[in-house]
Amino acid sequence: MDLGLKGRRALVMSSSRGLGLGIARVLAEEGAEVLMTARSADRLAAEAAAITARGPGRAQWVACDLARDDAADILAAAVAERLGAADILVANTGGPPPGRMVEADLSQLTRHFNQMVLRVIELADRLLPAMRRAGWGRILAIGSSGVIQPIPNLALSNTIRSALVGWSKSLSNDVAAEGITVNMLIPGRIHTERVDELDAAAAERQGTTIEAVREASIRTIPAGRYGTVEEFARTAAWLVSEPASYITGSLIRCDGGLIRSV
Repeated sequence: MDLGLKGRRALVMSSSRGLGLGIARVLAEEGAEVLMTARSADRLAAEAAAITARGPGRAQWVACDLARDDAADILAAAVAERLGAADILVANTGGPPPGRMVEADLSQLTRHFNQMVLRVIELADRLLPAMRRAGWGRILAIGSSGVIQPIPNLALSNTIRSALVGWSKSLSNDVAAEGITVNMLIPGRIHTERVDELDAAAAERQGTTIEAVREASIRTIPAGRYGTVEEFARTAAWLVSEPASYITGSLIRCDGGLIRSV
């Protein structure tokens, strides 16, 4: 299937590793021009060069810390300079540390909300005018299964990421008639460095091994395994594609059946 992404211009946030990197790779494989961003300049430079070498699309990069108050301005300026405009925004961010709500540091809650929600909304606000003028755009927020079924010991993530659900649905209604879709893609247990870190934290908390934590986690997944980054990334690429033009305002799961609700 031709996804109609050749020549499309995409900004992929938090794309130096994990899900964001996987999405950047697949979009470039489909012929898109990708601007990658994260904090690590060295990692971004190496991964962007590797993506460009594989082709057919190209990858550029800009280092930016979402903790900066002017992060949206920096990224919007980089889009204008490197791409001209963005047809696609993949709103991916890192997550807060694990912990229970009763032990949460409210200053930590505010800091991570600013990075994970406010920066996404500010950046979308800056990129939307060009999409509206073009009559075509895709905004895809990367969420968490915790927005549907709260994840134990990830209280801050469950709380903060849920705000993007309301934002993405509200925005989708506003711009649907202008050829712009807004969706959220929900990962289950996709095997990334972040999941390894969470499994390690769970193992330490439970006084067991990472292998035991993984085995217990896999038993809760009907598919019987963790998902791969490529599986998730290809789902994301389809959701920002031309054929997916009538899908908007939706939460789409890529979770192997992990989430129990219908």
